[in-house]
Amino acid sequence: MTTDPLAPLLALADVAPAVEQARERVDLAHRHRALRRQGGQVAAEVSLRSAVASAALEGRVHDREEVRAGTVTDPVMQGALRVAGALPGLSDLWPKAPRQVLARLHVLAARDVVTEEELGRPVADPVVAARLDGLAALVAGGTKVPPLVLAAVVHGELLNLRPFPGPSGVVARAAARLVLISTGFDPRGLVAVDVGHREREPEYVGAAGAFATGTPDGLRSWLRHYMTAVEVGADQITLIGDEILAAS
Repeated sequence: MTTDPLAPLLALADVAPAVEQARERVDLAHRHRALRRQGGQVAAEVSLRSAVASAALEGRVHDREEVRAGTVTDPVMQGALRVAGALPGLSDLWPKAPRQVLARLHVLAARDVVTEEELGRPVADPVVAARLDGLAALVAGGTKVPPLVLAAVVHGELLNLRPFPGPSGVVARAAARLVLISTGFDPRGLVAVDVGHREREPEYVGAAGAFATGTPDGLRSWLRHYMTAVEVGADQITLIGDEILAAS
């Protein structure tokens, strides 16, 4: 019998309860009444806020209303918007061909930031290639841990590896969201996890660095941060839904 390589993460102190708490928060948010008739509006707003947050985490901070108005031409911001818009269409392919999807995400994220020759091409490093293969195997069914745990690992590993030149963090955050969408945990992509990372950016950066150490404490720190970010993202559904209902 093959041992699940991610199963030990659930045994780390406080991780399993944090995963369950985040799942319950998402389940509750998914029942918001605005999603019955105005789910498309909620999804569009989540996409915008996620893109703005992801670009900000790359050091490109922009006013959300200016982005909404279309006056921001920063290529990283534009790339984050393209990536956010593409996620629903990539969710079916993600578990079947994750390396292909990662390349596509990089093309979308890094256009006009890196050279044409670099788009969609991982850095030429055998260690990075081997770890990307391992990550792809997990995404393609190599683990049975809850989607939240797999998403956290995908995110943390891609942040650590930085396998693509340019705004590699945008790709990492998008890949983690694809895990949640493709597994059916968040099928409409409504959980604005990236907003949670942005709101807790110092913790995000510190926990990502801790994850890179590979120690139990480091992994626990990252997983705990990720679950908190998911809860913030779930709360965004409620906030956005309330705003839409109030305006209708």
